[in-house]
Amino acid sequence: MLDQVELAGILSALPDPVFILSRSGFYRAVFGGRDERYYHDGRGLVGLNLSDVLHETKASWFLQEIATALASARLHIVEYELSARDLRGLPQAGPDHVIWFEGRVQRLPFAVEGEDAVLWVASNMTERHELELRLRHMSQTDALTGLANRRHFNQMLDEELERSRRYGHPVSLLIFDVDYFKTINDRDGHGVGDHVLVQLSELVHAYCRESDVVARWGGEEFMILMPHTDLESACHVAEKIRAGVEGYRFVHARTLTLSLGVATWQAPHEPLQSFLVRLDKALYRAKEQGRNGVVCCVP
Repeated sequence: MLDQVELAGILSALPDPVFILSRSGFYRAVFGGRDERYYHDGRGLVGLNLSDVLHETKASWFLQEIATALASARLHIVEYELSARDLRGLPQAGPDHVIWFEGRVQRLPFAVEGEDAVLWVASNMTERHELELRLRHMSQTDALTGLANRRHFNQMLDEELERSRRYGHPVSLLIFDVDYFKTINDRDGHGVGDHVLVQLSELVHAYCRESDVVARWGGEEFMILMPHTDLESACHVAEKIRAGVEGYRFVHARTLTLSLGVATWQAPHEPLQSFLVRLDKALYRAKEQGRNGVVCCVP
C-alpha cells in the first residue's frame, strides 16, 4: 500500500492538471500539471471560486458542466477553450492565443469540505484541435483557388435548403464559367490559366456577402449559393459580377468574359436535382445567346 507521501508524489507528478471542484465552483485541490510546455502552476487557485478567476459567462459554463457531471454517475467529457479574455484576477497574464482543452469530469463519491464535488482532468488538446481544423479545411477547400470545393458546397446547399423549408426564406444559385477559357491554357499554358482562375476567384468573392458560399464547381466553372436572396436580387449580383470581370485586366493584361445562369429554388417541394437542372439550362442559354451574359431562370 502507498502511504500518503507517496500518493501525494504520484498526484503531483501527473502531466495534466487535476482539479477538485465543488458544486458551487470552489477549487478545493489542484494536483499535477507538471508538463510545463502546456500548463502553469495551478496550486494558487485553491480556495478561490471560478467566479474569482473567470469572467461570468465562462464561470457559468463551468458550473453547468459540474452540475451535469454531479447528476450522472458516468464520466462527463467536454471540450472547451480558454484565452486571456476569459480570465481575471490572476497575477500572471493569460495566454495570448486560444487554448483548447478536453475536460474529463467525474463525480466524487464523497463530499469535500461538506459539498458535492467533481474531479476535473484538463488535457491541453490545442495541437490536435488545430490539426483537425487544418484537415477539415483541406477536405472542404479547392486547393488552387481557396474557395469551397464541390463536396463542401453540396453539404452547405443541403443545409441551406433545409433551413429554407423550415423558415421560408428564398435561396438562389448562380453558376458561371469562363468563356473560351481553353484558349488560355492552349496558348499560354496551364500555369497562366491557374493564375487567371485565382485572380477570378478573388474578384468574384469580393462581390459576395459573407453569408454567400462561393465554390469551384469544376475546371473553370463556379457556383455561388446565396441564402435569403430572391431571383431579382441574385440576377442583379450576377450582372455586377459579369460587368466587373469584363472590365478587369487579368495577368498579362488579359480580359475575360463570363456566361452566367441564375435560378431560385421553388421551395419547399422542388427536388434538388430539378433545381440544378434549371440552373444548368440557364447557363447554357447564356452561352447560346452569345456568351458574356446573364440568363435568369424564371419559374
